[in-house]
Amino acid sequence: MIDLNYLAYLETFLTDNRKERFAAVLANRTNHFTIAMEDVYQLHNTSAVMRSCEVFGIQELNVVEQKFGKRIDSEIAMGAQKWVDVNRFSNNQNCIDAVKAKGYQIIATTPHNDSCMLSDFDISKRSAIFFGTEKAGLSEEVLAQADGFIKIPMVGFTESLNISVSAAIIIQDITTRLRQSNVAWQLSEDELLEKRLLWAKNSIKDIKRIEERYYAEKMNQ
Repeated sequence: MIDLNYLAYLETFLTDNRKERFAAVLANRTNHFTIAMEDVYQLHNTSAVMRSCEVFGIQELNVVEQKFGKRIDSEIAMGAQKWVDVNRFSNNQNCIDAVKAKGYQIIATTPHNDSCMLSDFDISKRSAIFFGTEKAGLSEEVLAQADGFIKIPMVGFTESLNISVSAAIIIQDITTRLRQSNVAWQLSEDELLEKRLLWAKNSIKDIKRIEERYYAEKMNQ
């Protein structure tokens, strides 16, 4: 439960322009789709996909870290790590179970199998879009549990794209179509309040001192 008084207190440290910008961005945020990355080796790809999520309005990114530890390349993410929620998992199954528990269907990105073309993908269902490693693609573990498959149409000799490029293309397409649809894709009121609070905290440099002062004043009332 969000402490509305605490939120209001923190927002007094933000400019009106900052608060208006938060409202405008949050109006276009969605949890209707979420993105999952399976053990991506190249650090810059993880950061670039995070940036695409932020730019196109997807609030959550799920990262599996079974083999390769992850950190964020701040130069590539360009601050996206402050505005996107990153859920980290030690293995594929934990990630699959977590997104399914939230009501998402599992959609695997692959040029093989009976994949539907990106333009034909049904954007009405809550979906977790899974992307695989740079060389091998998605694991059999993810492919076997997928509810559907999606691919980007390609007409050249090369049958695959860099993961960050593929993610950007797919995220831009499905979020654009989602906003043009009648699907209720926006964040709930509780989700909006949670993000306002988190983003306010991420925007205040001396947040620890500010928090201590707020709770000290609250105890003395």
